[in-house]
Parts: sequence; C-alpha cells; structure tokens
Amino acid sequence: MTLKIGLIGSGFMGAKHAAGWMRLVQLGYPVEIAGCLSLEPSTAVPLSETYGFPLVDSLDTLIGMSDVIDICSPTHLHHEQALKAADAGKQIVCEKPLARTVADAAEMVRVCEAKGVKLLVGHVVRFFPEYAAAKGIVERGDIGDPAVIRLTRCSFKPQSDRPDSWFHNPAYSGGMILDLMIHDFDYARWIGGEVTRVFARNIASRTQGGDYALVTLRHASGAISHIEGGWAYPKPMFRTGLEIAGSAGLIEHPVGRANPINVYLHQQADTSAPAIAVPGSPLLPEDDPYMVEIQHFYEVLVHDVSPRVTARDGLAAVRIALAAVESAASGHPVDLEGVGA
Repeated sequence: MTLKIGLIGSGFMGAKHAAGWMRLVQLGYPVEIAGCLSLEPSTAVPLSETYGFPLVDSLDTLIGMSDVIDICSPTHLHHEQALKAADAGKQIVCEKPLARTVADAAEMVRVCEAKGVKLLVGHVVRFFPEYAAAKGIVERGDIGDPAVIRLTRCSFKPQSDRPDSWFHNPAYSGGMILDLMIHDFDYARWIGGEVTRVFARNIASRTQGGDYALVTLRHASGAISHIEGGWAYPKPMFRTGLEIAGSAGLIEHPVGRANPINVYLHQQADTSAPAIAVPGSPLLPEDDPYMVEIQHFYEVLVHDVSPRVTARDGLAAVRIALAAVESAASGHPVDLEGVGA
C-alpha cells in the first residue's frame, strides 16, 4: 500500500521535506506526494514541476487525498492545520516549532493522542550525526553524568531582504528565540533531562535586523545548559557548536581550532546566499540529516518504530523557548513545572 503524503508549504523546509519523500520513492519505498497546498506560487509551481505532484487550493482537498499531512507552513498556522488533519484521522508530520503558543501546542498533542493520530515533530538536530553521536556517548556513560552543556547556533536573519516576511513578525514566528534556538533547547533537554528554570538575556535591533540571545537552563538532574543563538551574522555565515562536560570527560564539536583572524562584514555579505540559513551536511545523501529524518518518519508511520522525537518533546521545547522569551522580556528567571507533561 502506498503512503500518500499531503505537503503543506513550498518554502525552504517544504522543499527539504519534498526532497526527502521523493528520495524514498527513488529508493523503492511505497510513498508518493499526493499533492501540495501552498500560498506561494513562486515556489510551489517549480517544486511541483520538479517532482511531478499536483497543487491543490484547499486543506480539505489535500486531506481527502492523503494519508499523512506534512506541515511545513509558517509556525502560527500549525495549530489549525494539525487539528483539522487530526479530526480527519490523518497522521501528521509537523516542522518545528510545534506551535506558536504553549496552549496551541498542548492542544495539538492532546487531540492527536485522543484520536490515536501520530504527531511527529521535525527537530532535525537530533538527526545530525555529530549531535546523535554525542547523545550516544552520553548514554554509554563515557563522560559520566552531564554537568554543563554549551550549545551555539548563530546565522544571518532569514529572508532579510523581505521585511514583510512572517519570520520578521513575532506574532507569527515567535522571533529568533522560538524559531532558531528551539533546536538547542530540545537538544539540551535530550541530553540533560527535564528543565526546571530558564533565564535569558537578549539584544535585538529592528534597524539593523540583528537578534542575539544567551539562555541558561537549569535541569532537574542538576546540570546547567548555556545556549547561544542569533540572527546577527552576515550572509552566508552559519555557526553551530556543542560542548558537553561530564563528571568523567568532555565532548566537543567542533574541536578546538587555531585559525588566523577572520573578519566578516555585513556590507560584504554574499548576495547569492539562500534566504534562510540551514546548516548543511557534507555527507552523502543517505546520511543527510534531513533525509534520515524523513526516512525515520516513514518507519514510525508504517512500522510503528518508536519516534526519536515525540509530540511531547515538541511541546516541551515550545515551553522552554517561550519561557526564554518571557525571561528576556522581564529580566527575571522563569520556573517551569512539568515541562514534558
């Protein structure tokens, strides 16, 4: 039986997901993209022509022709689209963040659980080989108990040449802390366990378009996470890193370097860079984290494999991220109770 995917969104992540599903087709998996719903003809038309799937003009039509609804739309639309799909009994793949608010994310989880619908969340960092390898090292006990986790994720502002983009409206995207840093909030919780307190400071400039934050998480285990995030670099820069210090050792990526000094200026930014920064992978297609993630989703949907990221993990990440937004605004720490509940 062929698994029919209904794709919502044809932007950067929609294209990533489409490529992932189509690669499974090339590998002989019984999968097809039944159709795509998009409000952006400039990206939808070429995407549909590349992969040969039809474009539809309503969510009802897409739901009617699909087994799985794959949501790659702007964050503030996830809630309504997911609930409609769940009400029709469709399985759901949803890009991170799961939703724009905690209440919306919690309702999505609650409704999907009640209806027996799988809700898979696209926290792709868990599928990046270096991050997955670090998790394995921690689980084996090689570095003892994690004590201090340091994570960095800084890039240029997405769609910086489009001031009307939904990324630039916090009511839609939640801003950099929710949209970008949520990757590392999820990863920190994966490594250090439940989070009990969040403290954040950030500096944002509407005139220059920069946004930078430092967030400290306190874990119930006693571990502390220091997380740095920013939409502040010139194009095409994207820098990530991790360091996990345990009672018996240290994991570091990237490893220490001794490069000469480099200078990068905004006015010399690469104009050919993509509109949205996404960390790439130098690996073969079969090892590309986005491809691995989609293949994992297939195994969960068809063969009931345990998901690497649960819907409640997605909810917990939203809670942490929005607590960081609240803390940055108030200047005070925010206590969390039952983050994964």
